[in-house]
Amino acid sequence: MTKFYLCLSRYLAVLLVLASTVAWSQSKTVTGKVTSSEDGGTLPGVNVVEKGTSNGTITDVEGRFSITVGNESTLVFSFVGFKAQEVAVGGRSSVDIVIEPDVTALSEVVVIGYGQIEKKDATGALVSLKPGDFNGGVISSPEQLIQGRAAGVQITSASGEPGAGVNIRIRGTSSVRAGSNPLFVVDGVPLAGDDVTSGGSGAGLGMSSARNPLNFINPNDIASIDILKDASATAIYGSRGANGVVLITTKSGKGGSKGSVDYSYNLSVGKITKKYDLLNRDEFLAAYTSFNTPAAAAALDGGANTDWQNEILRTAVTHQHNLSFGAGDKTSNYRFSVGYMDQEGIVRISGLKRYTARFNGSKSFINDKLKISTQLTLSNTKDSGAPITDNSGFEGDLLGSALKANPTLPVRKPDGTFNQISTNEPNPAAILAYTRDNTNTLRALGNISAEVQIVKNLSFKSVVGFDRSMSTRKTALSKDLLVSGVKDAGGRLFINDIQTSNDLWENYFTYDKKAGDISINAMIGYSYQKFNKATAAYQFANFKTSDLDMMINNFASADQKPTGDPVAGYKVGAVGTNSSNVTDELQSYFGRVNVGLSNKYIVTATLRADGSTKFGGNNKYGYFPSAAVKWRIIEEQFTPKAFSDLNLRVGYGITGNQDIPHNLYDKRQRFGDWGMNNTRDIQVGSIGDVAQDNPNLKWESTSQFNVGIDYGFFENRLRGSLDYYHKKTNDLLLQISVAQPSPVSFYWTNVDASVINKGIEISLEGDVVANDNFKWTVVANAAFNSNMVKDYTGIINTGQINGQGLSGAYAQRIYGDQPLFAWFVRDFVGYNENGIAQYRDNDDRQKFVGKSPIPKANAGLTNNLKYKHWDFSVFLNGQFGHYLYNNTANAFFTAGALANGRNTTKDVVGNGEGRLNSPDVSTRFLENGSFVRLQNVTLGYNIPVANTVVQSLRVFVTGQNLFVITNYTGQDPEVNTNKSLDGVPSLNIDYTSYPRSRTFTFGVNASF
Repeated sequence: MTKFYLCLSRYLAVLLVLASTVAWSQSKTVTGKVTSSEDGGTLPGVNVVEKGTSNGTITDVEGRFSITVGNESTLVFSFVGFKAQEVAVGGRSSVDIVIEPDVTALSEVVVIGYGQIEKKDATGALVSLKPGDFNGGVISSPEQLIQGRAAGVQITSASGEPGAGVNIRIRGTSSVRAGSNPLFVVDGVPLAGDDVTSGGSGAGLGMSSARNPLNFINPNDIASIDILKDASATAIYGSRGANGVVLITTKSGKGGSKGSVDYSYNLSVGKITKKYDLLNRDEFLAAYTSFNTPAAAAALDGGANTDWQNEILRTAVTHQHNLSFGAGDKTSNYRFSVGYMDQEGIVRISGLKRYTARFNGSKSFINDKLKISTQLTLSNTKDSGAPITDNSGFEGDLLGSALKANPTLPVRKPDGTFNQISTNEPNPAAILAYTRDNTNTLRALGNISAEVQIVKNLSFKSVVGFDRSMSTRKTALSKDLLVSGVKDAGGRLFINDIQTSNDLWENYFTYDKKAGDISINAMIGYSYQKFNKATAAYQFANFKTSDLDMMINNFASADQKPTGDPVAGYKVGAVGTNSSNVTDELQSYFGRVNVGLSNKYIVTATLRADGSTKFGGNNKYGYFPSAAVKWRIIEEQFTPKAFSDLNLRVGYGITGNQDIPHNLYDKRQRFGDWGMNNTRDIQVGSIGDVAQDNPNLKWESTSQFNVGIDYGFFENRLRGSLDYYHKKTNDLLLQISVAQPSPVSFYWTNVDASVINKGIEISLEGDVVANDNFKWTVVANAAFNSNMVKDYTGIINTGQINGQGLSGAYAQRIYGDQPLFAWFVRDFVGYNENGIAQYRDNDDRQKFVGKSPIPKANAGLTNNLKYKHWDFSVFLNGQFGHYLYNNTANAFFTAGALANGRNTTKDVVGNGEGRLNSPDVSTRFLENGSFVRLQNVTLGYNIPVANTVVQSLRVFVTGQNLFVITNYTGQDPEVNTNKSLDGVPSLNIDYTSYPRSRTFTFGVNASF
């Protein structure tokens, strides 16, 4: 028996050795790297575990790992804030994977004023957008990244021009004169909100608007955009928070100690989406003859068949390059980036070039008790403008002249010179050849901060920030151009300089403590901000050359006598200048406390006191409180099991708006115009008052109530929010004209009236399909808003309408019990037998017609699909329930214009209008502006790059503005030409707007 057991034990031992040998022969070492799908960066600290065992490891600072497993094993990758992923090893010895952020995780961190907070603890109404949520294609400014992506945020481009201004409205329009755009904060530095470039003058071609002041930011540098919407979220910014706050955070370094290099290149091609359907040569002559005689038509016939729109349009090409290097470890990180963008406009000679450089860095010292951080952005933006303006007369600007030009006229005469007939009928091609409008803007924005941990739960942070810009706009019109006010002046040159500065110093304490079921996060601080803006404008005339470059670069200095024989001459007494230099200061004290109880109840209270030099001695300081509570119902036992998340938010607060011109509360003086006499000596004009004492002037105040519900179902595969808000803006700031004669022409005051916005916002996101190979996510948002002016007994007219016979015309009025900028026009019902316009009830007076330019609803819909290495996204957005005024049609597309030899659209022919009809401001030109736009379609492919020096490589194609569904007869319903009257802004008027393009972008993103 003993021998038997001995033999059996030896046999079992041999079997065990053999089994171990076989098992060892079936094991292998697997190596690889883990990166993020969001930006391609490597991820240190990712857990890598052999499924079903305790065998595991973590990735190093470069995202690499090494683990010994069996051939048939499965690896599980998990990391905080990212979705866990399983990968079968199979026969591979190298496994590189890309893991996705868990966008539904409640631990997601969002940026708020002066700090960050976990999304589950946010009591206010806010939206946080990351690069994966941004719009693609040709993007020149940050707002375009988020257009249509957030409920209650309406973003409308003024036109399709590269670098054009953008109107942003968060929860409706609240102000008449004090501005309605939100406050932008870039890496903690609140921007002044002023124009940093000048509007331009085109002599007889009209005035043009300033460029978008946010064009200096390279969208590729942005890590997140957080939008604060209700008073609970915005009250921390006090007198500047009434229109919402947009927080822009730029990218920081990562990628491990060796760092990572990211490079992207985009090539875009754009063409006009819709040309006006104008009459061709034969159609024009036939239509003209119907109003005149065949002999008159023969005399008008120039013998050509010219498409004047083609003469000014082109296929536009855009190049974008972005290069960055970033690295990081446990105590420091840094990121350098440079960018270049060369965007051609679809109108010839127009475009934008931008050069940017950025550095972000931080370093911790003394066992992480002291952290020094800095951000710096430098940009140089060069705008080339086409002479498409806001308020040209009946002669037309570049686009207006192209629309009405006789199609039978040749572009050039037989001798090769431009065929210029008269100042009333300028040649569009000649306008392009004989004008230049160049703007160069240098801007630097940055900050440096030091944060020290005083004790375990208490820290102090000090921030010094700055924002500097220098911009020069030069508009030259050659004396060879046959346009009123140009040729007879020997050519014209306009120079506009703007220099701005914005200095910031902030200090605040933060206390963060959790004890048992109670958590406290409190902050208290002080802020000082100083703003300065200096402007100067010069005009020159009587040039001895028609060379535009010579005119721009060789004019006589305005601050000294010319020497020798300069290129530029002077029109006696007409070389003028107008300059200003104003400074404002803002001193603030602020605090916020956030208390959590049992992980169920969260209470937030905020107070800010702002003292501003913009306001009178009796109102130096304003106080802006808010309070909000959040009930995490999901933590209650009675919550139905169908919910995976359920929260109730309620908040109320008061915020302000001080966005009015600088230093207007007290009496000031300014130098008047100055010029040169016959001896070219500088002559200083008189000194005069420009404002009067107004000690009671103060900011507008907006009170806002918000109630919201956040929800999730099916383990948050379906998630979203629903909000109701009510905003009331009081103490409206208005500029009031003073009866003349008077030392001043106007004064600013607070009017006893209010503007009410109320509405509902809906956000919904769902994972329709979610598995290893295929994922389909739908993201939708919608907002419904009602706007009304209450308790106002005055009358303010705005919305200037231009065109022949329309001097002094307007189309909008601000009035009690009407929406802001309500349409105030004649109610057109058709023509009589003589072709004369008829109006309802035979009343040819202007009246309110129950139409508003403010959309009643905005919506966005995104479909994101991923299949293995492929990704595909489709984004649509729309605006509904508002009306546009087609000033272009009012000015140019009438029977009277056609009868007088000017071209029109085809719908004018035979519409019943007579040649003697007066094209008065009426509902004839008021059109429904509702639209749905296919804004973005992107198809991308992530090329496998395992075992190469390339960490990730993605190629893609994006289509922008592929189609628009609308009944609007103009080129595009998303338009807002500046048609202000007496300084009062207008809304949604279309007048010879720069056309919008359809663009296709081909790009590559690579990380090394």
